[in-house]
Amino acid sequence: MAKSLIDIDEALLERARTILGPKTTKKDAVNTALSKLVHLHDQRTVVDWIVETDPAADLRDPAVRAAARR
Repeated sequence: MAKSLIDIDEALLERARTILGPKTTKKDAVNTALSKLVHLHDQRTVVDWIVETDPAADLRDPAVRAAARR
């Protein structure tokens, strides 16, 4: 893990630490926020793929569903 000297919005940091719990360190708050941001991006990527490809389109077709039951 690398050490970095950065300016952080203290109000946002304190809000994050309040949400995460009283024993949360600044480091833990920042790492949790970064992890959540990356996870949110990954989720949005999957949702975009679902919207673009419509993988469940066949499931809405009654003929396809009927054939699957046979």
